[in-house]
Amino acid sequence: MRIIDPYNINESVFRLLDKDWMLITAGVTGHFNTMTASWGGFGILWHQPVAFIFVRPPRFTFQFLEQYEWFTLSFFGPGYKDALNFCGSKSGKVVDKVASTGLIPENPERGNIFFKEARLVFEC
Repeated sequence: MRIIDPYNINESVFRLLDKDWMLITAGVTGHFNTMTASWGGFGILWHQPVAFIFVRPPRFTFQFLEQYEWFTLSFFGPGYKDALNFCGSKSGKVVDKVASTGLIPENPERGNIFFKEARLVFEC
């Protein structure tokens, strides 16, 4: 993983969210969940880069977002739509999304889970 300044990202956030989708992941190794989303945003708040997401309380991922201070947003190339569809249509309460998709969870220094196959990850 290579850390880059958010000001140096030359991606369309509209394409990332609407067309590429993302996995929202919260938790730590051995206790995390992920879900697909195609909504949210990026911007500046009080001179700081921010990302914002919306997750309904009934979603399994919500409890992980409430429990852990950090979360990640992982964006993938076009070959991962099937995995993203799966993660967006199945609950982590019922199915092991990692085993079912073959995605490989990793965690950087802060311990926040992201996926090895992602081409772009935001730690939030």
